[in-house]
Amino acid sequence: MIVVVPVDPPRDGLALSSLTEQTPLTAAEAVTLYEAAVIDVCRAVDASGGELLVNYRDETTLPDEFAGGDPEAEVRALVTDALGDLETESNDGPHSDERVRFEKQVGSSRSARIGNTVTHLLEREDASSVGILEPTAALVGRTQIDGAAMSIRRHDVVLGPSSGGQPYLAAFSEPIDFTDAYAGSELATLATRADEAGLGVGFAPMLPTIATPAGLRSTLGLLEARRIAGTPGAEATAAVVDDLGLTIGEDGSLERS
Repeated sequence: MIVVVPVDPPRDGLALSSLTEQTPLTAAEAVTLYEAAVIDVCRAVDASGGELLVNYRDETTLPDEFAGGDPEAEVRALVTDALGDLETESNDGPHSDERVRFEKQVGSSRSARIGNTVTHLLEREDASSVGILEPTAALVGRTQIDGAAMSIRRHDVVLGPSSGGQPYLAAFSEPIDFTDAYAGSELATLATRADEAGLGVGFAPMLPTIATPAGLRSTLGLLEARRIAGTPGAEATAAVVDDLGLTIGEDGSLERS
């Protein structure tokens, strides 16, 4: 399965903007948290049996206020931080082929960009399956990714639910109508579009993302539970959470210690 991680260049006000509006995090701190989540997600894909494709936004798809600079270079630097040397290796030493594919997103909306990517890979490159994995799903691991890759052999579409009716993972072996599919209640819309196309739908285990305050609270709770149980994960995200002093208050709100 080709695992596509759609990544925005890590810029203040662009990355995790909802958190800066509803939590104690500043724009710069939200970027740091976003970068950590991207690192954990890319490491999970790299450790899995999937092929990592980082789908970045460039100046043609970024909002005007975030245009300029070199988005590809920023995203490549972030993935290099995650994985180190991006070249593949064999017994003969490193090769010019990269462990990660980088391709820019094409489309006027999020739904169009994801739809274009999935359809191109399935129909033009004859990929057997394509998974869209959110860069904010910091807790995702090799088990969930490889499990989805196994499940997509039995189902045409596999959805990994997250909080707020959104998917952290959506895998396809057949394209669907992606028009406005990634807007509103995305999970239900994707399931509906698959059903309308006569495609079978399977589900992956539920995982939170850090894209919303509710998802961030769930992630913090799971990180703490895993730490206590001696089964830590999402090391980069956990380190940033500790550095920022993020905790869950008695009333369930996000606080700084």
